[in-house]
Amino acid sequence: MPDTASKKATRAGNYFISNYPPFSFWTEEQANEVPAIYEQPHDGTPPPLGLYHHIPFCRKRCHFCYFRVYTDKSADDIKRYLDCTVRELEMMARRPLIEGRKPQFVYFGGGTPSYLSAKQLGELTDRMKAILPWDEAQEVTFECEPGTLNRGKLAAIKELGVTRLSLGIENFDDRILEINGRAHRSKEVGRAYERAVAEEFDQINIDLIAGMLEETEENWKRNIRKTIELQPDSVTIYQMEVPYNTGIYREMKASGSLVAPVADWETKRRWVKEAFEELERHGYSVSSGYTAVRDASRTRFIYRDSLWGGADLLGVGVASFSHAKGVHYQNLTEIDDYEQAIEAGRMPLKRALRTTEEERMIREFILQMKLGHVKADYFRDKFGIDILERFAPQLAELQDDGDLTVSDGEIRLSRDGLLCVDNLLHDFFLPEHHTDKIV
Repeated sequence: MPDTASKKATRAGNYFISNYPPFSFWTEEQANEVPAIYEQPHDGTPPPLGLYHHIPFCRKRCHFCYFRVYTDKSADDIKRYLDCTVRELEMMARRPLIEGRKPQFVYFGGGTPSYLSAKQLGELTDRMKAILPWDEAQEVTFECEPGTLNRGKLAAIKELGVTRLSLGIENFDDRILEINGRAHRSKEVGRAYERAVAEEFDQINIDLIAGMLEETEENWKRNIRKTIELQPDSVTIYQMEVPYNTGIYREMKASGSLVAPVADWETKRRWVKEAFEELERHGYSVSSGYTAVRDASRTRFIYRDSLWGGADLLGVGVASFSHAKGVHYQNLTEIDDYEQAIEAGRMPLKRALRTTEEERMIREFILQMKLGHVKADYFRDKFGIDILERFAPQLAELQDDGDLTVSDGEIRLSRDGLLCVDNLLHDFFLPEHHTDKIV
């Protein structure tokens, strides 16, 4: 096991927990079970339904990016792909599990959804709405790269029904943006933000990353000052990690380095802690381990809270993730394979995992821990489980360490505990799902 000093360093690998059981336990064999899941509707009242559309195109691949993205596709390539996603949606919307339901939330992610032209976006979403209308959706989220936005495109995005616009700013310094492979620059950020505000979206979120290549204390402080100056509705701050399929990792491997050339975990956590404290001094409140909101009474994250409460998610597009009736699955991860499957009339399945009720309970518990507070009554009512008793040893240890408190049937994480929550969650995994902790 690494010693305490070396554990502080940023090493290659994923630490961010986005699902449970871990993806490494999903298998291609279990993907064969997925089509049958869609042949029967839910018994009783179905859970909320979400729709995710993956748009895998970008102007440039960031050095820290680990998503399925393409930077070399022609207009014809893009059209073929979008046609396939519509065909996939049509295929799935006719299945008994989905038929007649309307999505509670819609999420356009990537890649870079705003890479598409206004015309492409309009045609795509018109076709999607004709298949699975989202006129009753409580939230429609759209991810953007600032350099792809102009007045016409932002107006078109608003016209689609987007309620939450998320700007992937990451950093306000041109040199840092260039070193990390971002396509946009600070002037584009300013113009895009000003135009987005003018469109009066219900919510504008900006993303930042703490610990980018060559980021310094002063740079980080400037980022927070600039964020407060802009006054976005919400701020999402990620701590830089270096997964194995990134450009940074390839450079590390070539040089034989075990430690990534970014800030260590102790520094990144301190930077986020200081950012949250500064945001709170300016009227924001912290709503999860990664987010701060300016007005908690009107700023919500429907997609997050619904997914962390067991909603069904229908994901369309290459490499997209879905969840249906307790079964996790992922689409094929190469665009050619994905398109060939759709054009042959097949679900483009890569891997899947059918979860037990116990695993679903743990999944909701560990994901809701990321909010910083968990109510025992929720799990008693939904699963018949007393989580305070079930997880008593783990909670006691974390309480002794100062990471959380337990009082009046509620678990509340300390600020320090919240900032390293992904590392704490491993303690609640079933024994067969324990893997090496990254941080």
